[in-house]
Amino acid sequence: MAKSAWKKFPHADKSLVFAGAALKKNWDRLHRGDREPFPADTAVQEAWRLYHQGEFHKAYEAGLAAGIDGYNAANKAAMIYANYLEDNEKRKLELFQEISERCDELKDEQPKNVNAYYIQSYALGRYSQGISVIKALTQGLGGKIKNALETALKLDPKHADAHSALGAYHAEVVDKVGAMVGKLTYGASKDVAVKHFETALKLAPDSAIACIEYANSLVMLFGDKRMDEAVKLYNKAAASTPVDAMERLDVELAKSELED
Repeated sequence: MAKSAWKKFPHADKSLVFAGAALKKNWDRLHRGDREPFPADTAVQEAWRLYHQGEFHKAYEAGLAAGIDGYNAANKAAMIYANYLEDNEKRKLELFQEISERCDELKDEQPKNVNAYYIQSYALGRYSQGISVIKALTQGLGGKIKNALETALKLDPKHADAHSALGAYHAEVVDKVGAMVGKLTYGASKDVAVKHFETALKLAPDSAIACIEYANSLVMLFGDKRMDEAVKLYNKAAASTPVDAMERLDVELAKSELED
């Protein structure tokens, strides 16, 4: 994609800039959800620094330029940009497909790279929503998403974002095909969805996106019965203090959900 095609992050803020040693100092909090290891390569560090401050296109380019070790930074920059800021549906789907392809390349080179699996599941999940979940399931993408997330959690059981994403997968499948077909055909269930979300919030209690995904899933699965709980989760997400550009976008999303 041409540089001009990427929209700017609309919430530029000096508090999201992690110059020099500040990146390593804040790394554990910045990556509480995805548990990405701190990179030894300074070029990869710079890609992540750009990502956290919302320079998504620069982070994407820097990550790719750093080679395979920079793929997670490049892919995460592209996936957050595509999900939150890209409004051209065709370009959005192309980005998600490209991310998934790079994840396959990364998995071949580094089969124990947890975020290669997690990021691929995210990209394929958003791609599936873009083409329709039913269509994606008939194309076999559901199995690929589930396998990627289960592999990520096998490699790192404390990966909060993967728990949250697997919860969302179970909820979405049950919502679209029903509880019985969901369970028998795709191994999806309401109880498993809830369990993964509860685990995600234990591991990352201040994760705005975990709150949002859980709230969305509660509404999807239980409707009005658990609406109060969902609203509390949206409120918690909207009130959280973002530490980087992605979290700022999550907080803004929660606020918009409350307005609807």
